[in-house]
Amino acid sequence: MNPAESRPASTPDTPPAPDAPVRFGLHAPLRLRVLTALPFVLAAAVTPLLIALWGDRLPDPLATHFGLDGVPDGFTGPTAFAVLAAAVPLVLGAAWTVFTHRSALWGAWLTSGLIGTLLGLVVRDNLDAATAADVRSPLSHLAVALGAGAVLALAGHGLSRLVPPEDATAAGTRIAPGAPRLDLGAGEAAGWSRATASAPLTALALLFLAGGVVAALLGPWPLLLLAVAVAVPGLALARVRVVVDRHGLTVRSTLFPRPRVHVPLAEIAGADVREVRALREFGGWGYRVRAHRSGVVLRSGEALTVRRGNGREFVVTVPDAGTAAALLNTLAERDARL
Repeated sequence: MNPAESRPASTPDTPPAPDAPVRFGLHAPLRLRVLTALPFVLAAAVTPLLIALWGDRLPDPLATHFGLDGVPDGFTGPTAFAVLAAAVPLVLGAAWTVFTHRSALWGAWLTSGLIGTLLGLVVRDNLDAATAADVRSPLSHLAVALGAGAVLALAGHGLSRLVPPEDATAAGTRIAPGAPRLDLGAGEAAGWSRATASAPLTALALLFLAGGVVAALLGPWPLLLLAVAVAVPGLALARVRVVVDRHGLTVRSTLFPRPRVHVPLAEIAGADVREVRALREFGGWGYRVRAHRSGVVLRSGEALTVRRGNGREFVVTVPDAGTAAALLNTLAERDARL
């Protein structure tokens, strides 16, 4: 039995709570500050470590500044350069930590990747050189540094998911008092699940598939591959299961492991129900993306609408969306108090 299906949603008539203030820098969560500082600490350690390991293979002084032709025009002693190479990332890291923000964590990792890679390449250029004047540094090093920065930027973006959105950092305040809720006891668990399907999307996918088979028999066979490429994603989204539980909201295909959309409780700023018009509002059926909105839209009518902490909205058309919204608000509010 599904406990969430047997309980009515509570809808107290109270005004919505004001928006939570944006928290950044020293007022940001400790986890965000640690993740912001981490890449700069690692970047600060790289160059001194390389100088310590390769000290007997480096000239003194080092060639540390180069013109556009790659010829050195600036020189620094190994010890002084090690101190400088540690200080620059640490100073930048301190500045990033003061002004850090969850949505900008990727920028901190990008910056540290660029700086750390460029400083490390300077040491690499000097390796086994007879004198600093013999060292050359090609402009291709900039491309290497940009590539390393891009990889770290992706890592920082992924790690930002470990930090709750700003709206979720004030315990118990991110869900408006007037939002529907389910009456659950402190230790009581509940879950809700519904399968829903789209007849138009199923018909269109099967029509494409049949058309591809016919076209392949009468014409070039690559048309079949094109039809499959269109039909399979359509069939994957034609029937989905929507689940609300202690992990948040999950929408997944019932036919294939993917696609799957998951919204954790920590990212939910509120949920409610409204009527949507598939063609007028989203331009069709399936997984739809609009400005500040996305959703799995399988029909017109009742839809569960979830407001995320970053201001975006996720919509999924599903029966009994009222119970899902009430349970989601209750679980998100409970999660915010932990």
